[in-house]
Parts: sequence; C-alpha cells; structure tokens
Amino acid sequence: RMARQKHVIHGLVEMDVTCARQAIRDHKAKTGESLSFTAFVMTCLGRAIDMNKHMQAYRTWWDRLVLFEDVDVNTMFEVEVEGRKIIRPHIIRAVNTKTFRDIHEEIRTFQAKHEGSREASFIGWFVLLPAFIRRLFLGFLFKSPRMLKEMNGTVSLTAVGMFGSGTGWAIPVTNHTLQITLGGIAEKPTFVNGQIENREYLCVTISLDHDIIDGAPAARF
Repeated sequence: RMARQKHVIHGLVEMDVTCARQAIRDHKAKTGESLSFTAFVMTCLGRAIDMNKHMQAYRTWWDRLVLFEDVDVNTMFEVEVEGRKIIRPHIIRAVNTKTFRDIHEEIRTFQAKHEGSREASFIGWFVLLPAFIRRLFLGFLFKSPRMLKEMNGTVSLTAVGMFGSGTGWAIPVTNHTLQITLGGIAEKPTFVNGQIENREYLCVTISLDHDIIDGAPAARF
C-alpha cells in the first residue's frame, strides 16, 4: 500500500551476460564450484552506484536528500526450513567495496546458515503486528534514512528468472529509491564483428523513485 503511493518508473532492458555466464560455467567445469550469478550482478550494481550515488538517495522529514557512501543491497533468498522452501531477506553491506568472491562467499554462507539472521528475526515478529502499526512504523522508517539503511538497505535486488526459463520481465512494487529485478535469460542472434552469434541476454527491470531521480540521470546510470 505504501509503495503504491510512490511515483515509480520502470525501465525494461536487456543486458548481454554471455561472457559472465560462460566464465561461471568454465569455473564449474574446472573446479566443481558453482559461482553465484547473483553475486556477479551485485558486484556490477555496487560499482555502478558508486559512480552514481544519487541512485540511493532518500528524503528526510525536512525534505533534504541523504546520500550514502556504502551500497547496502537488500535481497531475498529461497532457503529450506523444515522441508519447506521459504523466502528469507538478507542485507549485504558495502557491496561497492567488496570483490565478487567476497559477495559470493557471503551469499553461500547465508544460504547454508540462514537461521537466526537479524533480518529474518525482524520480519518474523514484524508481520505479526496489526497492519496500522506496521504502516506507522514504516512511515517513520522511510523518513529516517540512516535507520532505513540499517534495517532495509539502500537498494533492493531480487531475482525471479532463476525459477523459470525463457525471456520475461517482472514489474515490482518497491519502497526503495532503486530496485533491480532480474528476469529471464534467453539466447538471441546478435551481430558481433560482422558475424551472427548466439548471445545470452538477461532481462532486467530497473525501478526508480521518480520523486528523487530524474529521467536523464536514470538513463546514464
């Protein structure tokens, strides 16, 4: 309900991820280790926001914009609890200062030992509160950027394409200034150096709070 009050714009783009996915496949063939594609995207996201810090700006009660140095990515992972697959949130801090390997290791550690995480514990009791209390709390949180950073991260990244096949975009409802939603991956013929090659394209939805980010800065990002 609160997210729908925002003036969010969505950009539906395709990104060539052929080289990245091939490198991940080559690494698995050599070592048997499955590297996280989400970690790769998160690494790129951190670098891009590092050059465009206004992409994670938030307004205070006094209508001032707060910009953060660290890129804290709030993301969701599917984990197994008592034989059931459920979604658990996790915030990976300062991804703009971490290597791909650092982020990969943190993701794998969380997937293996997700019980007792602070984000999961908070969600566990928060959803038990009456809706009007949740809205009051969130209304205060969204006007307190430093608290929002601590409890909700500065940007959001979610991946839905891993659960299906083929091309396709998702349109999220978000309370972040910037949310990246990863959709499907499909092969398409592309001209490369005058020759037709099959390339892998990732469908990416870039969702922005238009009250904070204008179209031209968004396009440059």
